[in-house]
Amino acid sequence: MMHAVLPARYETSAPKSLAPANDPYVQVMVGGIDTVCLSRDALARTMLHDCLDARAGARCEPKLVFASNGHVIATVAQSPAFRTVFQQADLVHADGQAMVFASRLTQNPIPERSATTDFIHDASKIGAQHGLRFFLLGATDETNAEAARRLRALYPGLQIVGRHHGYFSRAEEADICDEINLTQPDVIWVGLSLPLEYEFSVRNKHRLRAGWLVTCGGCYNFITGAHKRAPLWMQSAGLEWLFRILLEPKRLFWRYAVTNPLAVFLLLTRTSSVQTAR
Repeated sequence: MMHAVLPARYETSAPKSLAPANDPYVQVMVGGIDTVCLSRDALARTMLHDCLDARAGARCEPKLVFASNGHVIATVAQSPAFRTVFQQADLVHADGQAMVFASRLTQNPIPERSATTDFIHDASKIGAQHGLRFFLLGATDETNAEAARRLRALYPGLQIVGRHHGYFSRAEEADICDEINLTQPDVIWVGLSLPLEYEFSVRNKHRLRAGWLVTCGGCYNFITGAHKRAPLWMQSAGLEWLFRILLEPKRLFWRYAVTNPLAVFLLLTRTSSVQTAR
């Protein structure tokens, strides 16, 4: 079921107090994927400016914002079909700590990890401050509703103008996109797991009107507390994958047993070139 709030008129220009975020930034190839060298704060400010530009009519389609981690890097290398999908991204950020470590082999290291489970909070904070409108797509209806409730409680004034669970068929996508557009969101969060959320985003980018269309994996479950984060020392050491295996060994052991060695190899051999992203 779609849950939406009909839009009111909103500002189309950036607040005067906001520092510019449109200066050139660089992206570095990490594990074979061009990844932006932005801090979490800079990524949030980039989101805000892109959304305000979209409101002003600077673009007709949302920017595709994807996350890169070891699982993604390995899947891109193994699957030509997924690689074609992933290459449609307008911006890729470092969801995994290993990407940050590997980028230190280059002249432009990534300042810090921007895990989507953390970044959605950065985005919500700046979104509440500057009137951005969010739409949450994915997970069960119960989890989706609880994630929306908790984000509103944590960030008073945050406008979550609509939400929809992630259990729908491809035949329903056009109608869902139409309903999303009626809410006039600035940021559409897509949490459908890999590879579905990436495929959905690429397939429906032309149907949607927003500033950002951003994949967020299972972050709704982390917002609600259904899934637990690793201790900070494990996150900093790039061992969050090990913590997740300890919690869900049957589901995750073989995934990481296959993807981790390949991801490490790719991080060591396909991390090199730097180029201007704007």
